[in-house]
Amino acid sequence: MGLSETGEEKKQRGVQSVEVGARLLAALAARREPLALSALAEAAELSSAQAHTYLVSLTRLGLVKRDALTGNYEPGPLSLRLGLLNLEHQPAYRAAAPRVSALALATGMSVAVSVAGPQGPTIVRYERGGYPLHVNLHVGTVMSLSSTSTGRIFRAFDDETRVAAMLAHQQETDAPGTDARIGEIRARGIERSVDAPSPGVSSMSVPVFDGSARMQLALTAIGPTGLADVDWDGALARALKDAARDITERLS
Repeated sequence: MGLSETGEEKKQRGVQSVEVGARLLAALAARREPLALSALAEAAELSSAQAHTYLVSLTRLGLVKRDALTGNYEPGPLSLRLGLLNLEHQPAYRAAAPRVSALALATGMSVAVSVAGPQGPTIVRYERGGYPLHVNLHVGTVMSLSSTSTGRIFRAFDDETRVAAMLAHQQETDAPGTDARIGEIRARGIERSVDAPSPGVSSMSVPVFDGSARMQLALTAIGPTGLADVDWDGALARALKDAARDITERLS
């Protein structure tokens, strides 16, 4: 045949440059935070010059992006889309998806599903309700851990190590009484924001757990202040808690 390679060897042949580039992506994913070139190169076991060459191509492809102010690298839009594609096959997301549409229809509120991301709680599904909102929320929006009901739910119920990483990225300063407020959220199992962080917009948020009591995502209902029922025991709170309980039961 004139070739010494076996069929198995041919099948396993890959492109080395692709595999090297993947080491940079894996380093970003492992650290779960934007990285400077030197730190990213070290994590991927590459020289800074070599890493920079690969990052130029990865940036052109949209797999990474470079912050114009800090110069740090983080996952790009294509990486986020691939992540969302993978997320759509996760049990928690699949269980939540039909409830999100039903919640928006029943309450008139817009409903967001958020999961923990490297920069903070990140919206991965957003169903618009019947009430218009003067706020720019969409898939990919990162929520503040301190000034949004979604963020405070993550602070109260998500894994402490993951929360610490998100806090470090957001570099927010806690207001006096934050620890007490987090304790109150844990006792209630629900959080709200009124006219914050956007005037005229209010929200309520609840955690969703799996069968092992690990937080998987947050459900947040958002609507115009005055039309959003944000009473702790109101209809919206009950609807959110019922939806969260139903999703958890599907995951048990």
